[in-house]
Amino acid sequence: MEKTSKHHFEYPPNLHEIDLATLVSMYRDRGIPKKAKPGEYFSCAVTKKLIKEGKWWFGQYYEQQAWDRTLTKSCEGYPLTEVEMNILGLAYSADDEAPQRDFVEQHSGTVNKLSYMIVNDLKEFGFLSTDDHKRLFITPRGEKALHGIAQRIYGKKFNADMLKVNRSDVSRPTLKQAQKEDHEQTSLF
Repeated sequence: MEKTSKHHFEYPPNLHEIDLATLVSMYRDRGIPKKAKPGEYFSCAVTKKLIKEGKWWFGQYYEQQAWDRTLTKSCEGYPLTEVEMNILGLAYSADDEAPQRDFVEQHSGTVNKLSYMIVNDLKEFGFLSTDDHKRLFITPRGEKALHGIAQRIYGKKFNADMLKVNRSDVSRPTLKQAQKEDHEQTSLF
């Protein structure tokens, strides 16, 4: 499945390098207007113009009009990314039984710490709901938001081929088990 647009919010690819406290702080500060220090400017991530104030997104700044244009249809002000699309899409495309929260977080396309916070926010916004067995269900509002972000990224309504777990171009790296070598330790005494 080929993407038709890059004009959407994206999380930095190296989030796994930062500690949990920094990640939480960065996630909670997204969309907060910030002013540049006197005599300094920010650069808008979309227009590349210098601005004195912009909405913050993981180290990037957006002037208000650019921020509004980057929000997707039916997102209700929530900045959706491909990660949110994967989370909502996994709940939407479940055939027999709604997926477990743990499964969705592991297959969201980002680090589990971030996907945990995203699922909580999507529930808070009314895009997802859960039951007593920690299964995730998409709400009608969530379906509209899902189709809006899918339309922005792929140019059409959501289908399961858009999910990260269903794309063949996605590599699933595994860690190799280190082999312990049997060397006799030299005595230092």
